[in-house]
Amino acid sequence: MSQPENPIPLEFTRYAEDEMLSRAADFYQMMKRRRSVRDFSSELVSRSIIEQCLLTAGRAASGANCQPWHFAVVENSALKQKIRLEAEKEERAFYEGKAPQVWLDDLAPLGTDCNKPFLETAPYLIGVFQQRFGVSANGEKQKHYYATESVGLATGRLIAALHHAGLACLTHTPSPMKFLNQLMGRPPSERPFLLLVVGDPAIDRLAVVA
Repeated sequence: MSQPENPIPLEFTRYAEDEMLSRAADFYQMMKRRRSVRDFSSELVSRSIIEQCLLTAGRAASGANCQPWHFAVVENSALKQKIRLEAEKEERAFYEGKAPQVWLDDLAPLGTDCNKPFLETAPYLIGVFQQRFGVSANGEKQKHYYATESVGLATGRLIAALHHAGLACLTHTPSPMKFLNQLMGRPPSERPFLLLVVGDPAIDRLAVVA
């Protein structure tokens, strides 16, 4: 196997087996408490926490190390309102005709409907975009390999990092989501992957979780 150019030294710690098991169990205990929250507090959260979690997401594995993702962070109230209005248009179409009855039956225990107030209440929305191809410094199109899988891996890391930091989040996927390109200023070549709602859970009312 040929050696890569400018290889990065591997920083790896080999733990004793009992410590490995303990670390794995501790991480499981933390992650099993994660829930998808739909009732958020409007209390502000330091943006530096969000940015630190995004650094973790950006270290995810990706096909040929292309890193085919972009995370667009929204905290502006007016923009969050616009996103909510557009998302609820798609959600109404879903609940009022597009969704098969079996899907609606599966959603019924969660108590969800076309109203998405959390899109305005939560302090942050993070738009996750998949870059289907890259562009080199001289303007040439560059292929991205396994882009969907790579963005999924990065998003999973982001969710875990947010939970580890003590924040709640919700994956929101109105369909279609192309309105996010315009509202978040992303080029048409990028595909909206999902919208991540982030903040503290509301403690003054029962959170709807799944």
